[in-house]
Amino acid sequence: MAFSQDTKKKKIKDRPVSESWGSGYLIDEQTPFTHNKRFLETQIQHRFGMLKDNGISDLYGIYAPSANTRMGLSYTLRDNLEIGYGITRVKMMSDFRVKWRILSQTRKNTVPVDVAVLAVVGVDGQNKSVFETITEDSTYKFTNRLSYFTQVMVSRKFDDTFTFGVNASFTHYNTVAADSVPYSGQDHDRIGLGLFGRIRVSPQSSLVFHYSVPLNLKGLSENTVVTNKSNPNFGIGYQVATASHAFEIFISTSAGLLPQENYMWNTNDWTRGEFLIGFNITRFWEF
Repeated sequence: MAFSQDTKKKKIKDRPVSESWGSGYLIDEQTPFTHNKRFLETQIQHRFGMLKDNGISDLYGIYAPSANTRMGLSYTLRDNLEIGYGITRVKMMSDFRVKWRILSQTRKNTVPVDVAVLAVVGVDGQNKSVFETITEDSTYKFTNRLSYFTQVMVSRKFDDTFTFGVNASFTHYNTVAADSVPYSGQDHDRIGLGLFGRIRVSPQSSLVFHYSVPLNLKGLSENTVVTNKSNPNFGIGYQVATASHAFEIFISTSAGLLPQENYMWNTNDWTRGEFLIGFNITRFWEF
């Protein structure tokens, strides 16, 4: 009888930890979170205008014409593998994305961390005359519209209150503005590093934060003088997550809604108080 009980104990699996992240989105960053297979998720992301530009006259950016919105869908084909599509108002961008959670942290610490990879392809939908103007040879090709982003995320749930993660990314734009000055211009590529976290303050609500740093590396640069250096992006907010949706309201320094836009083009400086109000809403259904 004792032998039979020992055998049953050995067969108990080390299951993944639960509720490390309330959502796959955390302000302007992604988390390793993915749904189980056959989940459909809808996303609405919105950024208002700059808080400090006009103050109370445009209600701290809420009425600003520079607001940006993205609407997206994603579907989990199989456990830990997610595909998605979205559209963004600024630049009329379309994006296609894949996220794969390679490792899941387990309760007995057999696997100590979550590891996921993300790939995003952006398609700029502006009129082709935009690309004829900025390219060196003034010859338009569809590939001028494309940008690419890849990222590796590693995170750990330390206890029921605190989850923390780090990431590394690579961004590439097929087309950047040409410069008439030799050895001066915009780079096509950028490497980025970031950190992000979640502090639970109740069963459904959390404080969330991230800090993302584009690395302006001379060794990667194509130019002696780089004219599109990007600033770090800092965000902090409040998240409410349930079994069927997640909502975040926050302030952050970047107006972009695609990760490659944030890492390549963010010129706002959080040390000068250049923040925007934003929110993310995700809703999911199981089929």
